[in-house]
Amino acid sequence: MTSNLYRNIVIATDGSANSMKAISRGIEVAKVSGATVHVIHVVDSPSIISDVWTAGKDMIHEMMMSDGKKILSKAKKTIEDSGVEVKDVLLDGHPGEEIIKFAERNNIDLIVMGTLGKTGLEKFLMGSVAEKVVRHSRALSRIPVTLVAGGMRNLNNPCNSMIHTKAI
Repeated sequence: MTSNLYRNIVIATDGSANSMKAISRGIEVAKVSGATVHVIHVVDSPSIISDVWTAGKDMIHEMMMSDGKKILSKAKKTIEDSGVEVKDVLLDGHPGEEIIKFAERNNIDLIVMGTLGKTGLEKFLMGSVAEKVVRHSRALSRIPVTLVAGGMRNLNNPCNSMIHTKAI
């Protein structure tokens, strides 16, 4: 049985383990609703390639785009193998802004993403990209956002005792 609640779902991926969990969750929702998945990877080159540092700028950008294509290819295969219709989208710019723009321009009904990606140390509980998407969604676009957090993990503190954390 399928529901018509969602027709178009964005799953944002950066290739991290947590974004793979988001892909799994997005697949579940797409199967129930019969939605098409738009799997998105955004190359965040402006934050890495400064205008001041121009030597090798084009080469670095090409490498980042190539890595993005590999990340998308893996994600697309996972989604296709599940039997869900999928379109892959490679964008260039600030990830939070590009995800929001794509969702608004393409009649997206739901955004699914992980809370911590490859830059997980930037924010402790929620990644800066996820935070930007959620804040914008609540304030302006009203597109629902599902955040997929990591599971239980053990952290060693300086006293060598174990701290158990569960991502929110």
